[in-house]
Formats: sequence, C-alpha cells, structure tokens
Amino acid sequence: MERIYTADIKEHLGERVRLVGWLHRLRRLSHVTFLILRDAKGLAQVVVEDATLVAKLAELHNETVLWVEGGVRAEAQAPGGVEVHEPVIQVIAPSHPPPLDIFRPAIKAPLPTILDFAPLTLRHPRHRALFHLASASMQGFRSTLREMGFVEIQTPKIVGTATEGGANVFSLDYFGKPAYLAQSPQFYKQTMVGVFERVFEVGPVFRAEPHDTPRHLNEYVSLDAEMGFIQDHTTVMACLTRVIMGMVEAIRVEAGEAVSLLGLTLPEVLSSIPSVHFADAQEMIARETGEDVIGEPDLAPSHERWLSEWARREYGSDFLFVTGFPMVKRPFYTHPDPHKPGYSNSFDLLFRGLELVTGGQRLHLYEDYLAALGARQLSPEGLESYLDAFKYGMPPHGGFAIGLERWVARLIEAANIRETTLFPRDMHRLAP
Repeated sequence: MERIYTADIKEHLGERVRLVGWLHRLRRLSHVTFLILRDAKGLAQVVVEDATLVAKLAELHNETVLWVEGGVRAEAQAPGGVEVHEPVIQVIAPSHPPPLDIFRPAIKAPLPTILDFAPLTLRHPRHRALFHLASASMQGFRSTLREMGFVEIQTPKIVGTATEGGANVFSLDYFGKPAYLAQSPQFYKQTMVGVFERVFEVGPVFRAEPHDTPRHLNEYVSLDAEMGFIQDHTTVMACLTRVIMGMVEAIRVEAGEAVSLLGLTLPEVLSSIPSVHFADAQEMIARETGEDVIGEPDLAPSHERWLSEWARREYGSDFLFVTGFPMVKRPFYTHPDPHKPGYSNSFDLLFRGLELVTGGQRLHLYEDYLAALGARQLSPEGLESYLDAFKYGMPPHGGFAIGLERWVARLIEAANIRETTLFPRDMHRLAP
C-alpha cells in the first residue's frame, strides 16, 4: 500500500489508506480518542477506540512521527469531512516534549522565541503557509520572466570588489587575498546582458549594514532581473509590472490554501501602476504635511507610508512608482536623467507603505563609466573585469531587484520582516 497525503484522503472514501506524519494532537474524550495527524499537506483525524492503543498513544509526546493505516469514512465534523477508523499505528521516531504547542491556532510566544525554535515553529500550519507564499512568488517570478525571453543565471557570491561601494560588506580571507560576500549580482547580471540580452537570478545577497530594524536583514533572497535594448527606465518599470502581476497570480493559483488560511486579501496590480517623480513627491509631502523635505536626497520611511496612502486614495493602488531619485543617492552605474540634471533614470516601487523594489536604467558606454567614477572620486582599480564588458559593445539596459522576504512581509502586513524569513540573519542572530 502506497502512502498518501492527508489532503488526498477524500479520494479514498471506503478504502484503507496509509498515512505518515506527526502527532499534532491527541484528544481524549469519555468514549473515544481522536488522534490528529499532520503532514506537509494538512491534517487528518484518526478515531482510536481500542483502550490499549489509547494508553500507548497517551505516553507519546506531540510531534512524534507516526505511521498510520486505517479505513476512510465520511464524517462531517472531521477535518476535510472524513476520518480514519480501525487504525494500526506504529512509531517511526519519538519526540521530546516540545517547548511550544504547535496544535494551537497561533503560537503564543514572542518573536525571538519563535525564531529560536524555528525547526519546530515552522511546522505550525500558519507559519508554514508563509513560505508557501514565498515559494509561489518565486515560481511566478521565474515563469513570467521566462515567458518574456529571460534566461536564468547564477552568479558568484564571493567577489573581489564591493558592488554598491561603501564599507558595508562582509569581508573574508580568500586564500590569503581579501574578498567579500556579494551585496548583489549587479555587476554580473549587467555583464550577462551582453550574452543573453535578458537575464534573471534568484539568490542570496549580503549587506553588512548595522541595522537593527523590523525592515532590514543582513542576508536575504533577492529576485534580480536585467534586460537589454531598453528605451529607458520606463521599459524596466513595464517589465516589473508584468512580473508583479505574475507573482500575485502564481500565489492565487499555487498557494490558494495558504492565502485562505492566513485570511489574506491579495493586491490588485493595475496594468499601469501610478507613478510620481521624486521632486514632485517631495513637493506634495511638504505641502500636505508641512515638513521641510525639499532638497533631501531620499525618502524617509514616514514619507514612503504617506505616498502609499496617497496612491491608495487617488488611484486605488497598493503600488506606487517613485521615479527620478537624485543621482547622489544612486550607485555610480545609474544612468542620469538627460532632461533633469541631478536626477536619475531610476525608480523605487512602494508597496503598502514600504519600498519593495529598486531599479532603473544603467550606463552602457565605457567612457561614461570612467567619467562617473571620476566624478565620485572612485578608482577603477578592482573594477577592471566589470568595466571590460562595456569596452566591447553593451546595449542600453536596466533592471531591478525585489527582496523576497520583504515582499511576503508586505503581503501579510507583518510587523517584522523576520516573521517571513526562514532563518533570519541579523546583527544578533547566527542560529539556528
């Protein structure tokens, strides 16, 4: 007899089936005992009437791994409308007493405790559902870009030069030479535009920024894309819009049970996401709030929230593009706005009050790179292999990067990004 998942029990009404999973809960009533078995797909109710078997089960701790064989009967009150009767049960792996109750509707513990016991707490159906959202999101990202002719690549995570500049990189000894963990795949995905024209990557990135906030991590999953032969940054924005649509649709199709369990309302992605220029955004914020923000080189978190609320009121959109950020706040490879000196052909995508995506058009001429580095008093030393790509003909190109954990956090409107990170890495956490 082949093992089946709990989600498939209904298809075997009147048959004997074999299940394997974890002892989720044992409920002992006066005349009958219910064993709730959990596997990766859901829960099954097993009716135990044999007194000897009930006594043996009572000695087991929750999370014990069990093998169960029994007959399937219809029962309206049972999970899924069916339950298993006349079971034969064997212990596959015993469990120590779990420090937290996984069978409760929610884990009543502070976030640090939940993270400390992640190998256990991730088994909770609601916590597990978060990562079904992440999985479906990655699938939607990949499938949408493949439909658009993109090629998936994997780039090095040990690099010889800091990608974004600055000192916030994790350094390491690479056989006696200095090296760093990659802040992003930026240099490599640009280089690969010269090979495939359109590329994307799903992989970890590392930021040694000493943040201790609910919106930052020191390691996260980045969904990166880069495309050649663009008109300007608006071409990239149109591509990103399609990608976000694809990710939402993939969640709807592939993670519908998780959406239902979590009680989510998925965002509607407009075919043309509203957009506002950075300078215009600052003028609106100053006019409506009285804050002196004119001339500031970036948006504060409170300004991102204000703009998101404005987009919701004015356009009914959970998303808003802010374009034309000042060049002083963008990396040296960013293409300037040819019509507005000091501003860039770049954008951020805000989602429910928080910056989700950064992207834009890149420089593509070798001479422009040398000039950009010189203007910032940066040396090309260490960047030779990157700059070489632009010596041999590179088309106008641009791209974007989405933080996976932040995306899921905004979907569920989590208070802390660590809630949607499998095993968070921050200033204080290296385990589990």
